[in-house]
Amino acid sequence: MDVIGRGVSVGVLPEAEVESIVAEGLARLPIAGQRVLVIVPDGTRSIPLPLFFRAIMCQLRPKAAAADVLVALGTHPLMSREALLAHVGLTEESYAAEYADVKLMNHAWNNPEALVTLGTIPADEMAELSGGRLHQAAPVRMNKLILDYDLLLICGPVFPHEVAGFSGGNKYFFPGIAGPDIIHMTHWLGALITSSVLIGNADTPVRRVMNRAATLIPRQRAAVCSVTVPGGVAGVFIGTPEDAFQSASALSAERHIRWTDRTYAQVLSVLPRMYDEIWVGSKGMYKTEPVVADGGEVILYAPHIHEISVVHGAVIREIGYHVLDFFTKQWDKYKRYPLGAVAHSTHVKGLGTYENGIECPRIQVTLATGIPADVCREVNLGYRDPASINPDDYANREDEGILLVPHAGETLYRPKASLLAL
Repeated sequence: MDVIGRGVSVGVLPEAEVESIVAEGLARLPIAGQRVLVIVPDGTRSIPLPLFFRAIMCQLRPKAAAADVLVALGTHPLMSREALLAHVGLTEESYAAEYADVKLMNHAWNNPEALVTLGTIPADEMAELSGGRLHQAAPVRMNKLILDYDLLLICGPVFPHEVAGFSGGNKYFFPGIAGPDIIHMTHWLGALITSSVLIGNADTPVRRVMNRAATLIPRQRAAVCSVTVPGGVAGVFIGTPEDAFQSASALSAERHIRWTDRTYAQVLSVLPRMYDEIWVGSKGMYKTEPVVADGGEVILYAPHIHEISVVHGAVIREIGYHVLDFFTKQWDKYKRYPLGAVAHSTHVKGLGTYENGIECPRIQVTLATGIPADVCREVNLGYRDPASINPDDYANREDEGILLVPHAGETLYRPKASLLAL
C-alpha cells in the first residue's frame, strides 16, 4: 500500500488533521470482519497515545471483529493495570463505559509459554545482513498472541535510536514483542557496530535483521508511524512498517537531530520522569555522546532515578559498565552473560579501548541520580550528588564548552558532518 500521511518541518499538525490521516490510512486496510492487534510503546516513549488510541479505535471498532492492544515492552518491566489505562487515556470507569471490549495486554518476553517460534534466519544470511559481524543462525520467536489476529497494526513514534539507528517500524516486533534470542542478538549486533556509528542512520545492519525477521510473521502488518516533538505531533505516516518507517525516519532526522558547530567538555543531560531507571535513562548519554569532546563528561541528572534496571540490574551490577573491547578481549569470561545486558553496558560506557588490562573510555559518564555513590563505583560509573547540581547553572554556557540538555533522551546532538560510515 502507498504511504498515507504528512509531516511538517516546523510546528505541529492539528489534532484534527492527525485524526483525519489515521482515518484515511486505516480506511485502506482490510479491517472489516478482521481481528486487529494494535502494538504500542510503553511509557518510556513520547507520544500522545490517548489521541492515537481514540483515533484508531474510532476506525477499527465499528468494522473489525476485535481490536485489542499489546504493549511492546521488549525487556522493560510490566505496566500495571492502572498504568496501562492511563497510558491510553482511560480510567477504570471510562474503560468500562466505552472500551470494555478492548483488551489491554503486556508483552512477556521471558515467558516461554507466551512465545511461538516463527522460523530461523540462517547463519549465512545473518552473516550477510550483519556485514560479517555475526555468523550464527537467529531463531525468531514472538508473542504467540499474534496468531490470534489477522492484522498487526504498529502505532508508535520514531526517534534516533542507539541500536537500530532510528526506532519505529518493525522494531516494535523486534525487540518490542519478541523472545530473548532475537532481542539479545540484535542488541549485541548494535554493540559491535557501536551506538556512535548507528544512531541517526535509517539503514543499518540491525534494521535489516529486524526487517528480515518480520518477513517470517504469518500475518498482515501495517504501521502508524509518528514523529513527536514537545509541542505535539509533527508527522504521521501510515503504510507497511517498512515504508511508513522510511517516511517517519526522514522527518525524525529533521526534527530530532541538532547539528552543533562544536563539541563540549561537559554535557548535563536532564532526564524526564518517564525514564525511571538507567536502562532507559541512559538515552541521555547516547543522544549526547557524539558532541562530548575527547576526555569530556556527560552527566545524567535525574534525582528521581533509584534503579539501574529492575529486570537487568543484577547482571549489570555483576559485569559493570565497560567499553566494547573490555568484553570482546575477555570473551571467554563474559560470553555466558545475556548479550542484551552486555550490549547495554557498552553503549552506556561509550567508545574507548582496552589494552594490556587497562580500560580507557573516550569520555566520562557520571550519574547524578538517586543511585548511591558506592553503587556507581561498583558498576564503573562516576557519581555526583544531585543536590550539588542546579541545572540552571549550566544554561547558556555553550561558549564555555558546557551544554545543558533540558529534556534529554530523544534529541540527538551531533557535530556537523560527523555521521560515520557503517
